[in-house]
Amino acid sequence: MPTPPPPPGSLPATGYVRQAQLIPAIFPFSAATLWRKVKAGTFPKPVKLGPRITAWRVEDIREVMRSGEG
Repeated sequence: MPTPPPPPGSLPATGYVRQAQLIPAIFPFSAATLWRKVKAGTFPKPVKLGPRITAWRVEDIREVMRSGEG
């Protein structure tokens, strides 16, 4: 029997998460606000995993959630 997918808004233990996994499931703001926060330095910078793949480290996202700055 296959493992069911994780509930919306949950993070994997390690690895990377894409923008669609973060907004609005974890952070209740728009994609434009997310990128404004990245540019302002108040949100972690993403990592380019490929030419069209940008993601954030789960550890960085957990830190933002702990600090309450997201």
